[in-house]
Amino acid sequence: MTTGKSTAVVELGAVGPDGDTGRQPPAGNGERGGVATEFVQRHGALVVLLIVLAVASLTLDSFFSLGNLNHIAVGAAFPAIIALGMTFVIITGGIDLSVGTVFALAGVLAAWASQFGSLAALALPLVVCGLIGMLNGVLIARARLAPFIVTLATMLGAWGLMLAVSDEGTETYVVPDGLLLTPIVQDRIAGIGYPVFLVIVLFTIGGLMLRRTGWGQNLYAVGGNEDAAALLGVPVARTKITAYTLSGLCAGLAGALNAVWLGSGVTIFGIGIELDAISAVVIGGTLLAGGYGFVSGSLVGVLLLNVIQNIINAIGSLSSAYQQVVSGSFLILVVLAQNYLSRRRKQV
Repeated sequence: MTTGKSTAVVELGAVGPDGDTGRQPPAGNGERGGVATEFVQRHGALVVLLIVLAVASLTLDSFFSLGNLNHIAVGAAFPAIIALGMTFVIITGGIDLSVGTVFALAGVLAAWASQFGSLAALALPLVVCGLIGMLNGVLIARARLAPFIVTLATMLGAWGLMLAVSDEGTETYVVPDGLLLTPIVQDRIAGIGYPVFLVIVLFTIGGLMLRRTGWGQNLYAVGGNEDAAALLGVPVARTKITAYTLSGLCAGLAGALNAVWLGSGVTIFGIGIELDAISAVVIGGTLLAGGYGFVSGSLVGVLLLNVIQNIINAIGSLSSAYQQVVSGSFLILVVLAQNYLSRRRKQV
């Protein structure tokens, strides 16, 4: 005989980025643990960034000056654009090792093409880098090759193309004075450089693409379980190709704008930046295994790494090489934390 009736509130919501159906467990320790796990996964990097900013403001003079903040923000702008494209790729469960060399190639191409005007300086690197990204996607999605191998091969190919354009690296092309793009990239609004506002616009668009479009949901589905996504009718190959193409375009745009910012196409600038982009994306909460992530976290990850670099430079007694040590340490800690949080999410 039943003496009472147990009740449980079940809330139904939209499918989340990690494939969660939105069903909430009964209130209790499990629910509180799940909420805490989700909060750390999503906002852990932001909490660390705020702590680092608070400590820096108390210990370093002029850290919060407008000039220094603008320096940090503009310095993070071009890596952030690369990290945006990398976020799409990692959500699918892939990786793109070519973006650093593609970034450098785009800078050389933009500087060379700038003699023909701003349109050429922007269009040429976008077309070439977009095609490199598309090639990555086709080989990975259609030929079913490993992303690590494919993007490593295109990294070497982009490096060879950059050396061919720059005469084995001996020719440094200079962006001419009076280029229409120059004031757009180098000018400021209220003391903040234009690239910062461009990044805000791009990340807003990227966030909307992930959250509010079918393509974004397909991206999460492919990263969560590719076979299940295919059975559900998700265009797996097209989704992957689009993600890698966008990664190439983002690297190309960042490289072109960086060349205009510097006033020349430096062949070695940006080599290795792919590791910083991957670190920023993972530190921001995107799972390397795929199926979970958000662009706002990637932006926070880039800012965190740049703030740490700024602090190291401000201290003066530490070499800038320590920034790489800190970045690597952060990455290891975050991956360990992600593994722990993933197990917690399954238990809740």
